[in-house]
Amino acid sequence: MEPLTPLAETLRRLQELIEEQALRRPELLNPRELAARTCLPAATVRVLLEGGSVPADTVNDRVRERVKALADAYLTRTGKPMSELAANVSRQLGISTFWARQVCTGEKMPSVELLHGLVRFFRVDGGEAFFTDEAPAALNRVLVPLIAELAKQSRSESMDPVTAAWSRHDDVRGIALRRAHDLPPERWNVLNATLQALLDLDDNQEDR
Repeated sequence: MEPLTPLAETLRRLQELIEEQALRRPELLNPRELAARTCLPAATVRVLLEGGSVPADTVNDRVRERVKALADAYLTRTGKPMSELAANVSRQLGISTFWARQVCTGEKMPSVELLHGLVRFFRVDGGEAFFTDEAPAALNRVLVPLIAELAKQSRSESMDPVTAAWSRHDDVRGIALRRAHDLPPERWNVLNATLQALLDLDDNQEDR
């Protein structure tokens, strides 16, 4: 039996967590959302999620298609015209507006140096690999963190109710305490008095 590919292993583990937590797979693994995050076609994502394979392509094709997908998403999100995007890329990356437009429309292949600049410009995770990885690796990259997220959620749900509640509110308490450090002395006194009153109330209830 052949070993599972990284993506197949990731999908296997995700399916286990989905079943353990009675989650809805279509909502968690939404092809359209994953396509937007990876700059892969939604149809490609669907095939990969179902365990299928997709036709081989060249690294040049992958780079050009994903740069274009990022540019199209940028234009849709900001409402700006291509001319403005090209001007911004030109100014920030030090290339001509004409060349910036051709790269953003997927007509030309960017150099390694320019690709590095596009990583920073579009703020993508994964560095240049975001553009160059084959489709299975690109999808796997965004799914792997989901395993850790679901596993953490599973551990939290396995705790007793009180411990789980404290765990869920850890971040909130941390933010509150950090903000409290900036309080003036008179407000610290009010806060201390309030906390002491709450503790006394708990002690009284326990004595009953």
